[in-house]
Amino acid sequence: MADMIRVGITGIDGLIGWHLRVYLHAQPDVEVTGADRTTFSSDEKLRDFVSGCDAIVHLAGMNRGDDAEIESTNIRLVEQLIAACTTAGKSPHLLFSSSTHATGQSPYGRSKRHCSELLQRWAEQSGAVFTNLILPHIYGEGGKPFYNSVVSTFCYQLANGEVPEIKQDGELSLLHAQDLSAMLWQLLQTPKSGDQRLQGSAMKVSELLARLQKIAGDYREHILPDMSETTDFRLFNTYRSYLFPTHYPVTLKMHEDARGALTEVVKTRHGGQCFFSTTKAGITRGNHYHTGKVERFLVVKGRATIRLRRMFSSQIHTFDVDGGLPQYIDIPTCYTHNITNTGDEELVTIFWSHEIFDPAHPDTFMEVV
Repeated sequence: MADMIRVGITGIDGLIGWHLRVYLHAQPDVEVTGADRTTFSSDEKLRDFVSGCDAIVHLAGMNRGDDAEIESTNIRLVEQLIAACTTAGKSPHLLFSSSTHATGQSPYGRSKRHCSELLQRWAEQSGAVFTNLILPHIYGEGGKPFYNSVVSTFCYQLANGEVPEIKQDGELSLLHAQDLSAMLWQLLQTPKSGDQRLQGSAMKVSELLARLQKIAGDYREHILPDMSETTDFRLFNTYRSYLFPTHYPVTLKMHEDARGALTEVVKTRHGGQCFFSTTKAGITRGNHYHTGKVERFLVVKGRATIRLRRMFSSQIHTFDVDGGLPQYIDIPTCYTHNITNTGDEELVTIFWSHEIFDPAHPDTFMEVV
């Protein structure tokens, strides 16, 4: 895009908000601002927020808790947003995260339906474009277990050695937050009015759990699961996000005899690309992040420090590794990372990625750790 687009995200620290921010961070000519509870607590701050936006993705809201509070909170936030736009004299493109539950009579569903009606009336009066996003079940890395998604709950439980239970084996329509973000980016570039019903992958809760149990079982045996099907690939990325950082680095078994030593580096059920690099003393490689790529680092000669930082966080996770002890670290998605040769000799590192590098779609975005 030739012109800068200023995108405001309410609920920017939530599951969808964080993933959307990560996605937009990689796009050229996009400026992102966020609104949180502090913003909504001040009429002036909220007015300043809407004044600086060409488009607003309204994600802030409540979906768990007291029924009356859920309904009143969601409606109040929309009313505040409309009042701020009216006071500021602004009519940005507004995208609202509604739900398939909006046709039901639950407090959450009623609130979503009422909010959509309020925003539609405001758009008609102000001349703004209003996109009503009817979302399926959204999941992804960083989701809160027992709150955001049954996927988050099952992944958390499996990662922590717990046994998930199915309370109701209902039908799910699963859409990963990065895939949703790509759809939202298209809508931000080419605004569309009215309902936009987004589709996910259909499966029952029991099928979801079976897939995750298979993924977790393979990974416990140091086997990277089959990721040829997009949903399994996204579920694996979500599952392993709950293992980081306590699960790493993982020590591998070294088989030794009179001939020397052998260590199995990567075992996979689907393929990918394995390569190695040499790095001179004091040199740092990386300083980038990926939104989907599965990547493994294994130092086989020399000493190195691997650093990772979750996007938009200030906390840096540091791992000191040595080629004398085979240990791997699988890089979480949406974490910027680098590797530094901290020894005196040449560093040799093996890297594996689940896909062959495609220069046209590298999924590699520069960001200093």
